Amino acid sequence: MTTSGVAAKVSVEMLFNLPNMLTLSRIVAIPLVVACFWLDRGWAQWLSMILFVIAAVTDWFDGYFARRYHQISRFGRFLDPIADKLLVAAALVMLVDTGVLGGLNVLAALIILAREILVSGLREFLAELRVGLPVSALAKWKTAVQMVAIAALLVGDAASTWVTHIGIVLIWIAAALTLITGYDYLQTGLRHMAEDVPGNQK
Repeated sequence: MTTSGVAAKVSVEMLFNLPNMLTLSRIVAIPLVVACFWLDRGWAQWLSMILFVIAAVTDWFDGYFARRYHQISRFGRFLDPIADKLLVAAALVMLVDTGVLGGLNVLAALIILAREILVSGLREFLAELRVGLPVSALAKWKTAVQMVAIAALLVGDAASTWVTHIGIVLIWIAAALTLITGYDYLQTGLRHMAEDVPGNQK
């Protein structure tokens, strides 16, 4: 096998390693979560919630395996945050559309979605400056609370009306943490935006 052939084989293996496959599974799970939630059956809501939780848990495992077996790749770094945001966005839009998150509670969903868009834009901007935007400890807590809230709202009344109430309380806590972490990230971005970039002065 030629050198280029070996390099191509290694690249394919890195592309479809275990961490990346776990990340891809989160994207594959999205239509399944949505389909189950739309079925007018109590068991379907449970299945939707279970699929969502499994997909959310893979976010921890793909990072663990990538570090444990030294399989961190550019493709994984690119796809991981996208998979997370797609999963959360799809669930929130679905919950708003069905009225599970209605009235003022829609604002909590909007805050979370707006923050995700903001952080994505900041990461893209800072990447051009070769500046990283590490995930803070508080942001990890935000993600954990957010995932539990969405899971509770997905199963909702199929479990108990109290589960829905708990989910709504948690989604507002997640929204509050979202504002705090979003502000912290924005401050980091603004500091770099305020710096003069050589060659781009007008």
